[in-house]
Amino acid sequence: MLKAIFFDLDDTLLWDQKSVKEAFVATCKKAQEKYDIDPEKLEDAVRGAARELYSSYETYPFTQMIGINPFEGLWGNFLDDEENFKKMSKIVPLYRKDAWTNGLKALGIDNEEFGSTLAELFPVMRQQNPFVYEETFEILDALKDTYKLLLLTNGSPDLQNTKLKLTPELVPYFEQIIISGDVGRGKPDPAMFEHALKLMNIENNEAIMVGDNLLTDILGASRVGIKSVWINRHGKERIQDINPDFEIKHLQELFPIIESLN
Repeated sequence: MLKAIFFDLDDTLLWDQKSVKEAFVATCKKAQEKYDIDPEKLEDAVRGAARELYSSYETYPFTQMIGINPFEGLWGNFLDDEENFKKMSKIVPLYRKDAWTNGLKALGIDNEEFGSTLAELFPVMRQQNPFVYEETFEILDALKDTYKLLLLTNGSPDLQNTKLKLTPELVPYFEQIIISGDVGRGKPDPAMFEHALKLMNIENNEAIMVGDNLLTDILGASRVGIKSVWINRHGKERIQDINPDFEIKHLQELFPIIESLN
């Protein structure tokens, strides 16, 4: 009998990719106004520079394990107590400036001061553009009285809680909110899912995991015997040997799955 539903946050309930995209659009527009450059080319260049820089820092293995991507580094502050987060909080101001400055350089513009200006603008734009999928609240409203709901998200507690503060109406739906940075392990590590089961006081066959990421949400759930629902809105290819129990394109497709499990 199904008792609980575990939801991922980013790009499952919150449309994080769109929030990041809109922040890039707004920030790159400033560069277009100043230098008449193609904003999409600048975005591509900054994304590339950010990935390259991000993977060069000593904190990179930690960010991979906890589940923090380069674009979160472009706006998160990581004001957490854990030692690696403290290192990140010291790294990110220079990282942001260098990512934007290197992106500009790739388009032939050498202006460190303007790179700093864009680096400071991007986090402001990201916070001004929180997006939630249109069906999110409808689904949570329909489920909240029948099932225990738990949010299971990778990332820095400071950053994930910032996202939740930007969309505060999400928080009351969840009996528990588990952030990987608090646990010290990120999805797909079984520890995250075992911790969730323990907090909810249920067995693995009494929960399902709903998430958009095969490598974290789906793989992690399978490792502890929790049935998984892959929300695949954009028609991504499956990854070999990672098999969700169910695949959907829209959260409303959850209802017949839940009925079948009961």
